Amino acid sequence: MNKDTVIKSIKIAIAAVLSIAIAGELGLKYSATAGIITVLSIQNTKKETLNSARNRTLAFLCALILSATLFHLLGYTLFSFACYLLLFSLLCLYADWGEAIAMDSVLITHFLTEQSFSLSLVGNEIALFFIGTTVGVLINMHLRRRTNAFKKLSDHVDQQIKRILNRMSHWLLFQDKAGYEPDCFDLLQTSLKKAQACALTNYNNALFKKDPYEVDYIQMRQQQSEVLFELYDNIKSISCLPSQAKEVAALLERIQMDYHRNNTVEDLLKELDRLLMDLKQHELPANREEFEARAILFYILKQLKRLLMIKREFMLSNKK
Repeated sequence: MNKDTVIKSIKIAIAAVLSIAIAGELGLKYSATAGIITVLSIQNTKKETLNSARNRTLAFLCALILSATLFHLLGYTLFSFACYLLLFSLLCLYADWGEAIAMDSVLITHFLTEQSFSLSLVGNEIALFFIGTTVGVLINMHLRRRTNAFKKLSDHVDQQIKRILNRMSHWLLFQDKAGYEPDCFDLLQTSLKKAQACALTNYNNALFKKDPYEVDYIQMRQQQSEVLFELYDNIKSISCLPSQAKEVAALLERIQMDYHRNNTVEDLLKELDRLLMDLKQHELPANREEFEARAILFYILKQLKRLLMIKREFMLSNKK
């Protein structure tokens, strides 16, 4: 069980007890319901919490109007309540308020239990809803960006990519690549998903000044990972090793060594362009096999340029 799960559990328990205590002090009937409403109001991010509170408030108003109409026309019977549930569920599912069905319906059962829709009871239910929702929202407003957590996760992504580049520079110089498996890409995708989840949580916990840097950073690394997988396929397909393979492998190693968050990759792009120009001036291939191998190497360099351009464009668009 991780730290975040424990903290959220403690937060839920404290908030629920606080709501029940407030409702009890005000002398409200069914005060425990306020605690249940609070539990259902606590979400993972500030954005989700506020959206949930808005949707449930709108749904609660609709539930009051619908139940009042049906209880007045059909009486305080199970049949009336069944009709209410049918119509209210259809409304909530259509409006994407599905999370409000259970919570608001619990409040409506109080009218059925009391066999009354008096103003005092309506006020009681509104107060329960207001207390439960308000405490749930307030308890989540302290959520902060987990900057350190994102840095740790994104650094792990970067380390995975560096490892992939290092393996590429190593395996490119082997004719027999039977042992070169793509398992490192599975590890990278797992790391990317964790970092992306953290970035989105941080983004949604900022209500006013939203900074998309973390989300954009992971999207940039995701795009690079797709290019890297294409590179892997091309490196695997080379069976002949022309002399130019050593130069390409050296460039891969250089990219791996200079691979870090703040690198603008300008120097790497210049080095890559110089290598491309140099390869064009080499003597023509001696046979078909060498021609195909050099063509693949040339394409690998083009892919590496694409890899670096993705980072360069990110750096230019995220200047601070």
